[in-house]
Amino acid sequence: FEARLKSVKEGKAIDFGTAEALAFATLVNEQHPVRITGQDCERGTFSHRHSVVHDVVTGENRTPLNHLSSDQAEYIVRNSSLSEAAVLGFEYGWSLADPSALVIWEAQYGDFANAAQVIIDQFIVASEAKWQRSSGIVMLLPHGYEGQGPEHSSARLERFLQLCGENNLAVCNFTQPSQLFHALRRQIKRNFRKPLIVMSPKSLLRNPLAVSDLKEFTEGSFKTVIDDPHPQLDPSKIRRIVMCTGKIFYELWEERERSKHYDVAIVRLEQLYPWPAEELTQIFKRYPKVSESAWVQEEPRNQGAWTFVFNHWAGGISNFSEKVGKIGIHYFGRDVAAAPATGGHKLHLAKQKKIVASAFGEFNAL
Repeated sequence: FEARLKSVKEGKAIDFGTAEALAFATLVNEQHPVRITGQDCERGTFSHRHSVVHDVVTGENRTPLNHLSSDQAEYIVRNSSLSEAAVLGFEYGWSLADPSALVIWEAQYGDFANAAQVIIDQFIVASEAKWQRSSGIVMLLPHGYEGQGPEHSSARLERFLQLCGENNLAVCNFTQPSQLFHALRRQIKRNFRKPLIVMSPKSLLRNPLAVSDLKEFTEGSFKTVIDDPHPQLDPSKIRRIVMCTGKIFYELWEERERSKHYDVAIVRLEQLYPWPAEELTQIFKRYPKVSESAWVQEEPRNQGAWTFVFNHWAGGISNFSEKVGKIGIHYFGRDVAAAPATGGHKLHLAKQKKIVASAFGEFNAL
């Protein structure tokens, strides 16, 4: 709590846990109830939330976000049982009953959402198309390859992207805390409701690079795509654009610092669906000499966002710019695999290192 207060007072180095708390606090202060349930959501699976404080002497607990002002809305946070289908189904119903509330279900790990697949398929992705019932439910699904094995790495991003159609969802993977803040507030502040699927961070929760300044909360807004912010890049000298989503951005950034490949720009897709074709086109126009592009991901080739990105690249972006549409796109990531991740930590690290380094090597675009 002291670290959070210090970061806000100084206006810098605000992390994901603080950004989320700020989103919740501002919403309840603006009379919008916030409700979050999940298997370990009071503390947060990765000890990043601490919504409920327990007195180790008396056993009493306190929820600080319910003590902000006398006329605030309620902040409800409850740990749930390991019954994903039942809990997600209940929260989906709550989101229909109270559209003014921010309703969130958080999986302990994103992988566990597969136990609620019926609720996802039958209700969350299709209820508006089938029954004209709109929901603003948020699913926080911790996702990222940190060598924790095949049951604790993947929220199955590919499945959600395959279910996208007719603007039925927003599917996001944030690299900056301010992005989470704006996305959560956007769920309530816009005048329509869509489910929000978030590949939420694990290691980024404590990555010293994954922080935001206070002005990004007070003056900024949500960005579907983030262009490369590196001060040493000369747009006229960029020959390749590497696109990615999520935590691998920071690994690519560090590899570029090591190898000094300042002729490569790294572009982040913070929202994969709805597909940000126009935003990507504008970014490509900023680099007049680009002749190569690539998609980099941690997941195996048959998983993650690759198939989705390639399909949209071939049939979407070229509608906005003939020049951009002629630029081929190459894949850097793991090979096709049956399981989401390897079970060996050393093997994981070796593959991850190879992926990141190869993104700056030579290739023949597809």
